[in-house]
Amino acid sequence: MRRLKEGVSAIEQSLGMNLSQHLAMTMQLQQAIQILQLSSQDLCAVIEKEYLENPVLEMEYPTGRRELYEQDGSMNVRALADYLDGGSKQPAYFTDEDDHQFDAAEPLHMTLEEELLEQVNFTFKESESERAVATFLVGSLDSRGYLALPTTEAARAMGCSEAEVLRILAVIQGFEPAGVGARDLAECLRLQAERQGIYEGLVAAVIDRHLDEVAAHRLKEIAAAEHVEPAAVQMAVDIVRRLSPKPGAAYGAGAPAYITPDVIIRKGEHGYEVEVEESDVPQLHISALYRQSDTFDKATQKYIANRLHAASWLINSIEQRRTTIRRVVEEIVRRQPAYFEKGPAFLQPMTMKDVADTIGVHESTVSRAVANKYVELPTGIRALRSFFTARSARGEAGEDVAAAQAKSAIEALIKGENPKKPLSDQKLCTLLKSKGIALSRRTVMKYREQLGYDSSVKRKRY
Repeated sequence: MRRLKEGVSAIEQSLGMNLSQHLAMTMQLQQAIQILQLSSQDLCAVIEKEYLENPVLEMEYPTGRRELYEQDGSMNVRALADYLDGGSKQPAYFTDEDDHQFDAAEPLHMTLEEELLEQVNFTFKESESERAVATFLVGSLDSRGYLALPTTEAARAMGCSEAEVLRILAVIQGFEPAGVGARDLAECLRLQAERQGIYEGLVAAVIDRHLDEVAAHRLKEIAAAEHVEPAAVQMAVDIVRRLSPKPGAAYGAGAPAYITPDVIIRKGEHGYEVEVEESDVPQLHISALYRQSDTFDKATQKYIANRLHAASWLINSIEQRRTTIRRVVEEIVRRQPAYFEKGPAFLQPMTMKDVADTIGVHESTVSRAVANKYVELPTGIRALRSFFTARSARGEAGEDVAAAQAKSAIEALIKGENPKKPLSDQKLCTLLKSKGIALSRRTVMKYREQLGYDSSVKRKRY
């Protein structure tokens, strides 16, 4: 009986050990997967977090950031203070090659309400009651900059006359941006046209009486109603379309997001070269202090062993990420020579499975390797995912035609059309077929809209 119990205990211990090893391995694999799909910016955040939590890790900052840190990794307070002070000499890596000194102010990104309230406080500083009404009206504007409630309700809410509300609203409508405080589209356009001194003649007529016809591109009806030529209506409509229908839309978006490329492709002597960009990514290594833990007690040794294992796995996962991204991008470059030499119109059909099969990984690995990442090309920055195109049709010779190629052909046809006789979607279908690209009219319409082109009726010029 005792042997049986010992055997059962041994089996339970073995199962427990295997289960814990499996769970640990699963968590490590999940970590490796998460690291693979991180952008370089997100990877920096993960590295810095792990460095703070794992005492066996040491972190070496890129050359550009080292001046802010001492040799032991602590903050160089003097260098940081010099930089933040603004009046002192900046660290060398914040200056250009000629060592010019300058003060760079952080751009302000105000919401529409904040922008208008500043103008309210300046304009109505003499009257607290007027300022209160103006503040209420500003708070009642929607994201477009339109007044979202009737002036009668504003007057009732503020306990004043509607005439008083209208008077203060007229002042607000003179604020920047032009068109703010309008109660409908026509008023918004009229306010802007008046500000520019163009609210007269046919432009005024289009704004006041014919916006519905403009939306439907019924220019001949407008011409007949105003007793002018369609060409004159076309010119007036072009002027009106330069006005902003949503003056408040440019506010409240926050600070602009800057894209940092994760990969750089350069043309070298022997073709295109791939470089995984990690100039801002801190480098991790294991501290020599913890490599020999014989002097510590057993509990500490066990803790250090676990931390060393986690640190090694993290470092290996980061290196594996770099290797995988490089292999994927090198395969993209190998498969797309025409694209890099001639431009986007020559992008060949390519799926993630094509690349995965060639480099010997799973398709999901390729998907994670290109997720949230951008590549810097000699012609600009592009998302890595954009190299993988859907297959939309087959040419007469049986070859697949990429959606990007079809869009490029459609764009070229529209740009070369006679503006007085623009090409219909059906005509585009016919012309594409003559080029070996067989697409349905519905697909042509979808691609045309994705390219940002109106229908042939709305593209017609008089």
